[in-house]
Amino acid sequence: MDRGGKEFGEWTDQATEQMLYNLIEKKQKFDRAKALHLYTLWGAMFASFFFLYYLTKFVLDPYSYSFAAMFSSFVSDSMHLFMALFLVVLFGAAKILYEKKEKKEKEFHALRCEIIDRSKDLWKEEAWKKRHHVYDKMKKEWDINLFHGSK
Repeated sequence: MDRGGKEFGEWTDQATEQMLYNLIEKKQKFDRAKALHLYTLWGAMFASFFFLYYLTKFVLDPYSYSFAAMFSSFVSDSMHLFMALFLVVLFGAAKILYEKKEKKEKEFHALRCEIIDRSKDLWKEEAWKKRHHVYDKMKKEWDINLFHGSK
């Protein structure tokens, strides 16, 4: 982000611009956390489906005549246990990343609502009539809606 000039026009003061830059930064952090959570969750889902397919093909079908034989075959190969542990860790990481994503979303939404609530203080007199230019720019370039407080 270039912070050299007046990116939001002459109708925004320095404090308002700093709040908008902070909002953009929080939005970018939220988007990164959302993408990382999604990739981890999809990776865990695909890995679990492939592991279940492998177990069905090489453990359950050949030894379907006896539960003891299936269990013995599963436990005898340490790779099965490592894969099961890997899947547990992967789903645990997805859960942790989900919680981080939710935290970043709350922070972003709180700052966005604060800007919306304080808009009368941030843009006074003539700037109040021009604030929609800033709102449009935020919506177009960064997908941040400042027109309404609800998600």
